[in-house]
Amino acid sequence: MSQGSGPAPHPSCKVILAGTIAKGLLAEVQAGLKELDRKPHLLGILANNDPAARVYADWTEKTCRENGFSYTLQEAAKDSVEEVVLAANANPAYDGIIIYYPIFNNRGQDQYIQNIVALSKDVEGLSHQYIFNMYQNIRFLDEAQMMKSILPCTPLAVIKILEYLHIYNTILPYGNRLFGRTICVVNRSEVVGRPLAALLANDGACVYSVDVTGVQQFTRGEGIRKRKHEVVEKEGWTIENCAPLCDVVVTGVPGDAYKFPCHLLKEGAVCINFASDKNFPPEVKEKASIYVPAIGKVTIVVLLRNLLRIVQNRQAHLKTEHQSQLRASAHGNSTGAEANTTAGDGQKPEAAPNCVAR
Repeated sequence: MSQGSGPAPHPSCKVILAGTIAKGLLAEVQAGLKELDRKPHLLGILANNDPAARVYADWTEKTCRENGFSYTLQEAAKDSVEEVVLAANANPAYDGIIIYYPIFNNRGQDQYIQNIVALSKDVEGLSHQYIFNMYQNIRFLDEAQMMKSILPCTPLAVIKILEYLHIYNTILPYGNRLFGRTICVVNRSEVVGRPLAALLANDGACVYSVDVTGVQQFTRGEGIRKRKHEVVEKEGWTIENCAPLCDVVVTGVPGDAYKFPCHLLKEGAVCINFASDKNFPPEVKEKASIYVPAIGKVTIVVLLRNLLRIVQNRQAHLKTEHQSQLRASAHGNSTGAEANTTAGDGQKPEAAPNCVAR
């Protein structure tokens, strides 16, 4: 190569686009749709003037309509968004609700809006119960393990990309399939970075979470013996200490000024960028084996998957209620019959948070 022609790509570096990854996930969603008797209906609520939010809303509508979902956009003033959400919660025409954040200038007000979205309609997985389940590594909403908990879209999109790339070891049982993997996440926001680090650690990885304040290590302990992740401050550590150890580097730093220092990459690392700007410079191809420059198309399919799952959860809940009513009727609703039903069907199953896929 002549001088000045730019860095040579790694001879085996493969650039994989989000659209390619999204196809398989979309096929899974469409297969689930065929089992329903109607189109799931998503309501989008837009209460800001952010051009990026408008683009995301338009993109959501396009993807929904192209793939068998109904979509309605409702624009609202900031001071009326609470009433709009509460009305949507009570409206049976809407199966799911997505709100385009940020709405207010402080995080606390946005969090309040997140928490008033009905659990049964929260396609973004941002309400308190879903966030609690995610950090506690609780994967179901019910003891019968029929209703899966909903996860935030962007962190789950990264998980699905790692599954597509076979970073997850399918020989190991669900919940332990990242055992032996070391992953760096450059972003510790409450919306994406920290949830992603927790999800990866709960699946068995050793995760280094990096932001401007320093480095934290997320693991399930030595030999992944613990049920959920724990967090340890790595005093004095910087990205220079952890990046060379990592099989996978995931970045999500906002703004075009930040560029990951590619000389720190482990040879053959997998690199994924979820920021709207490119966090990796062209030199990433000199050391990475796989590079995913953006994940947006996967994220939007994950949103549809979450909506489908919410509908499936509702059907599972109705089925469970119907079965309970049949049992109660068969036993004559007597006190003794109720006691027998409780003894036979109400036993709490042994906690097994690591036995199912996300």
